[in-house]
Amino acid sequence: MISVLILTQNEELDLPGCLDAIAWCDDIHILDSTSTDRTVEIARERGATVTVRAFDNYAAQRNAGLDLPFRYPWVLVLDADERPTPELAQEMQQAVAQAPLAVDAFSIRRRDYLWGTWLKHAQMTPFYIRLLRVGKACYTREINEVVEVDGAVVRLNAPLDHFPFSKGLAHWVSRHNSYSTREAGLLAQGTAIQRASLRQALFGKDFHQRRVAQKAIFYRMPFRPLIKWVYLILIRGAILDGRAGIMFATLMSYYEYLIELKRREQLRRKTGKPL
Repeated sequence: MISVLILTQNEELDLPGCLDAIAWCDDIHILDSTSTDRTVEIARERGATVTVRAFDNYAAQRNAGLDLPFRYPWVLVLDADERPTPELAQEMQQAVAQAPLAVDAFSIRRRDYLWGTWLKHAQMTPFYIRLLRVGKACYTREINEVVEVDGAVVRLNAPLDHFPFSKGLAHWVSRHNSYSTREAGLLAQGTAIQRASLRQALFGKDFHQRRVAQKAIFYRMPFRPLIKWVYLILIRGAILDGRAGIMFATLMSYYEYLIELKRREQLRRKTGKPL
């Protein structure tokens, strides 16, 4: 009763493990962003349906994926470095079988890992909307995309495991260097902060609405990298995750610092100031 959509780009290392974790599904779709490694070959060898689309932005890519011809009325959206647990697979099947018409999505608790340690405290966002009724959701925002759902969203209990450092620290840093450039561009344009609302941040009708507003307000704060590090270490309790938690908090603060530096660089370039 559930199809699976995996978005890929050069995922030959992670894709086999992801496919192993969803062996229960007989309708797997790969939307590939013109990979240059064996990603497409692996997917086809494992019986997945492959569609290739040149990447433009994250929301557009995911929306293109949602338009694929799925066999079932529900689709689980994954990245190649994610692994649905057996408990989650069972819970999802039961949930969609019993879902009332008013429910169009389910949010899932994701467990992020760094060097074998679950970042239980350091992880910023534990719940993600990933199980969608086909035709009832779409993505917005070019980077750190947000899914908008027509109907109600129900939370599941079983976890989805995520291994963002599976390709090594250099790969993580490289990806976030690219992310920070896009984030800085949105900030320099004013796009990322124009919807800032304290009321939405605190009392938004759903988690994703609150998250967008919270990020917009956060972008207005001075000393954001330091604030983020202190928040993760002391308030979220990343220090309780040990060395991995401290490492993750520092990396996320570095990412925030890159965004701010690149934002200032873009503004200087626009005003003709020397770089």
